[in-house]
Amino acid sequence: MFTDKATWRMRVLERRDSLSPQVKASLDASIVTWIANLPEGGPWVGPGATIAAYVPIGSEPGTTAMLEVLRKGGFRVLLPKVAPGPPAPLEWAWYDGPESLHAGRFGLLEPSGNSASPDALGDAALILVPALSVDRHGIRLGRGAGYYDRSISEVDTDKLVAVVFDDELVDELPSDEFDVPMGWSLTPDEGFRRLGTS
Repeated sequence: MFTDKATWRMRVLERRDSLSPQVKASLDASIVTWIANLPEGGPWVGPGATIAAYVPIGSEPGTTAMLEVLRKGGFRVLLPKVAPGPPAPLEWAWYDGPESLHAGRFGLLEPSGNSASPDALGDAALILVPALSVDRHGIRLGRGAGYYDRSISEVDTDKLVAVVFDDELVDELPSDEFDVPMGWSLTPDEGFRRLGTS
């Protein structure tokens, strides 16, 4: 096991980048299927609820198809926007379909729809959080800038779902005092799994 976050990040990104397009597409399709079945399979949400998600880039798990299955399933979808300046809490806006996405800071796709109220994230029934890895205690490994940890520090842990590939759900990760624990993981093979219970 690696003992520092930088090494973990490097190793995870190397593994992700080595996935063939066919394997990546299959894994992403499985994630979309789990998300499409949220009303039947999840304890958190009912039709019409707000779900905060993200727009996957590069080798991150998922595709914009997961946003579409949520929207077409009757959910209101919140997406993050990165404000100018040093790392700070993310801003959030409503997703109105693929045509509403545009390139934002760091080349990330962001919604051009109406900005959400400051309370919208806390009111979301579920928050899908991008991660490089997550451990069985709920410790999430992000990219290191702290945007998400700043944004979700006051959110109920049971609403937080780290989206990773199956080999990125591990026994233990290095952590520090600012890491916000996840309540759940979502992986292509295992779907939604509660964390921190063992």
